[in-house]
Formats: sequence, structure tokens, C-alpha cells
Amino acid sequence: MLIRWHGHACFEIKTGNFTIVLDPHDGHSLGIKPPRVEADVVLITHEHFDHNAYQLVAKGSAKILRMAEGEHQVNNVKIRGVKAYHDTVKGRRRGEVVMYRVEAEGISVAHLGDLGHVLEDEHVRALRPVDVLLVPVGGVYTVGPHESWQVIELLDPQVVIPMHYWVEGLNLPLKRVDNFLGLVRDPWSVERLTTNYVELKKESIPSKKILILTPP
Repeated sequence: MLIRWHGHACFEIKTGNFTIVLDPHDGHSLGIKPPRVEADVVLITHEHFDHNAYQLVAKGSAKILRMAEGEHQVNNVKIRGVKAYHDTVKGRRRGEVVMYRVEAEGISVAHLGDLGHVLEDEHVRALRPVDVLLVPVGGVYTVGPHESWQVIELLDPQVVIPMHYWVEGLNLPLKRVDNFLGLVRDPWSVERLTTNYVELKKESIPSKKILILTPP
């Protein structure tokens, strides 16, 4: 499995010749590069402009799942959508989000979208087990560094890839990833990659590793 970060909350998950893209943005609205990928499936966690530019990445025959709760299967990929909120007041300020658990090649990946609160027990039960967690850490519109660590402790993944934080050019006032990394404690360790992707195999998934991908 290949996991590629296209900036902000946009990720590509590639399994064989099949490509899933989560939360595509259009690039220019954010001041960063647009995603350059063709998706067989597009998963949208919520309908904000910086997460729902599916037209930019979808193949003509692509399946688009927009805030799709429940169980889905496309090819050999299992997808579960779990409703949560974009804020700490049950969505009254910024609405709902649907987090996605994607399972392929025996690897489970959870993408939390613009999660705005610490997870409740029902969310944890629906998402676990999680091998790879894609978690927002930049605060302001989502959980911030401290809350994201609470979420990590609840889901207990093997690998964490932070997202939705400030990078060069981004025109949103998010915190830098270093604010999150400043809270790292044992048994976690940090690895900064020189690429915007990582390749993983079930039998060799790292243990308690935070991977910092290079912005595209």
C-alpha cells in the first residue's frame, strides 16, 4: 500500500492499480499545489471548499462518497464511514464530518477529516483497530496538538501521519506541526521523510512511529 499526502487533508491511498483519494482540495484556494492524481474512489469527509474538490481528481467512472456513513466495499477495499463533528458543540458551529476507515491489503487506515473534538467511545469502537492514523493537528478549525494526542491514545494506532497544519504558502492560520511534535513522548518516535509518500506492508508496519511527510 502506498499513502501519498497531497497537502492539507488530501491523501491518496493506492492498492495495486486502484486509487482512493480523500478530501481533495483545489490548491489555489489554499495557496498550495493542487493534487495531481486520478481516483477510482473519492471520499469526502465534509462539504467545505478545502475538502470536496472531487472534480479535480475523479476519473470519469469514479465512485464519489460524500459524507457516506456506514459500510461500503469497492473492489477489495472495505470502507466505513463514521459520523463525528467539526466542533465541540455537536456540529452547531461548523457542522458534521464523516471519518473514514479504509482497509486494504490487511492494513487499516483511519482518516479523521476536520475532526473538532476528542472522540467518544462509539467513535473509538467504530474505527478500531487502526494501523495508520491520519489526524489533524493544526487546531483553529480542528483538534489541536493536545487534543490530537488524546485521540491518538484512544485509537492506539501503530503509525501516525499528521495533517491539516500550516505549511509554506498555506493561507489558513493553522499551527505548525512542530507544536504537535513538541508533545511526543515514549513509546513514540518521529521520522521525517524526504518524500510526500510512504509505502507500507502489513508484515512490516513500524511500531509507534510518527511519519512527517514532505509537502508536495
